[in-house]
Amino acid sequence: MSERPPRRFSNRRDAGRQLAAQLQPLAAEQPLVIGLPRGGVPVAAEIATALGDAELEVLAVRKIGAPHNPEYGIGAIAEDGTRVIDREAAAVLGIDGDALEEIVARESAELDRRVEAYRGDRLPLSLRGRTVIVVDDGVATGVTDTAALRAARRRGPRWLVLAVPVCAPDSAIRLRAEADQLVCLIEPQQLYGVGQWYADFSQVSDAEVLAALAKAGS
Repeated sequence: MSERPPRRFSNRRDAGRQLAAQLQPLAAEQPLVIGLPRGGVPVAAEIATALGDAELEVLAVRKIGAPHNPEYGIGAIAEDGTRVIDREAAAVLGIDGDALEEIVARESAELDRRVEAYRGDRLPLSLRGRTVIVVDDGVATGVTDTAALRAARRRGPRWLVLAVPVCAPDSAIRLRAEADQLVCLIEPQQLYGVGQWYADFSQVSDAEVLAALAKAGS
């Protein structure tokens, strides 16, 4: 009989509200809150609202999954071309250069589609000199969050925060080296999947992302 996790979130909005309580000291800095589509956006929307209706933005990132197990991330790419590859994992799985580039090309196409869907012709909001909070709904391997943080860092924020409800401890160590601050509510000894910490971990649609952005923009 498996042990029930000691703490759960009812859904992503609940996770966002709990994270927001830890992020309140940053409200006075008028931070820019960035949700990682799609699952990180509902979490980020709650944080933005709780921090005095802070600005909400998205930063599109795509996981590069193994060919026969797409959920297992061997890398990630961000909308600006930032790429993070776990070369050791790729080698273990026997993924050579050509196969890897084929996966990257496929995920890049989906990344471009999402940027067009979520932002259209609008330029991304400036990060330069600002306190920026990057938000995801949970971290397992950490490759997508690493790509997101590196892409955000290139845009010149003054203080870069990663806020997540749950994170694998080994990934947390690596991500603390990428961000100026990591705010994480749960670092379980073993993380078999982010979804186990949520009562409702339903897939987030493009429509939900767009609705969150529209509400924040209004």
